[in-house]
Amino acid sequence: MRRSISYARYYALLWPAMYFLAGLAAVILLWRGGLDVIEGRITVGQLVQFTGYLAQLTWPMIAFGWVVNLFQQGSASMLRINEVMKYEPKIVEPETLPGKSREQAKDSLEGNVEFRHVSFSYSEREVLHDINIKIPAGSSLAIVGPTGAGKSTLVNLLPRLFDVSTGQVLLDDVDVREIPLALLRRQVGYVPQETFLFSVPLSENIGYGVKNLSQERLQEVMQDAQLSKDVEGFPDGSATMIGERGVTLSGGQKQRTSLARAIAKEPAILILDDAMSSVDTHTEADILKHLQKVMQGRTTIIISHRCSTVKNLDHIVVLDEGRIVEEGTHETLLRLGGLYAEMYRRQLLGEELEDEEHDDLFSGR
Repeated sequence: MRRSISYARYYALLWPAMYFLAGLAAVILLWRGGLDVIEGRITVGQLVQFTGYLAQLTWPMIAFGWVVNLFQQGSASMLRINEVMKYEPKIVEPETLPGKSREQAKDSLEGNVEFRHVSFSYSEREVLHDINIKIPAGSSLAIVGPTGAGKSTLVNLLPRLFDVSTGQVLLDDVDVREIPLALLRRQVGYVPQETFLFSVPLSENIGYGVKNLSQERLQEVMQDAQLSKDVEGFPDGSATMIGERGVTLSGGQKQRTSLARAIAKEPAILILDDAMSSVDTHTEADILKHLQKVMQGRTTIIISHRCSTVKNLDHIVVLDEGRIVEEGTHETLLRLGGLYAEMYRRQLLGEELEDEEHDDLFSGR
């Protein structure tokens, strides 16, 4: 900031200083040349020649300094661009897929997922410790736990946003590090906590990553994500421009747009990372109802802080400080009376308080 302010000051002085010097040179020439004309050392024509030469030289010298300045700015910018362009990614594309061709692998991804003795570290801090989970193809898994337990980090290992520190993440008994990245990520529909949307029509945001999204399919995925009612109120429907990063949409609308995008890909694996945190409980219930059809025959992993979101899933894993502390069905975990049961009781109490406040508001009390 200090350097930018200093640069702005110098730049503000630059042009007045140049005009001042150019004007001063003209004054000196007229004064000295006028004396020489009076004393007969030069003619009036020679004075006019010198004045013309000075006028012709002034702009090229200014332009030369301006071009040098542009080259210096461009050179500094190019250095920063080259740092990005020459950066070697840590997530590399495998050259071959042992035992299978790429075309065979394309048809063989069924969605069997296994985390086998998985640990992961950010720098020197280990955030996941010896995680072992098996998710059969077509089943559903919930991952719950307190903030910072490592839930998002765990699911980020599946599409290889990160690679494991130790252990393996297997997809159909093949290490994900041995599967072509394009194939792997095409088979994973991921709804992150922070949705990234582009400044294009809503329909293009939903169809991002899909070669051909028909109008019928678009309406279907919007209905599954409970976005259709909102779109009906938009000026141009699904063709409405939504602004950079979805600035014209609410938090809930952005999450549902991201959900519709993931469903439109028809992936083998669907990951919802706290994807309904910005919607109310009634909208959440409607989304979950429609998701039952989407989840059929598709491996689904849902991360949520709401136990009501995950209570009907096939299996629930409770993470705390990067370790699995409990796992089982909703009823099994409630009988254990551990962390999950405590979270569930707190959420029930919170929902009761919200309902009472809602009733008080509309009853006029």
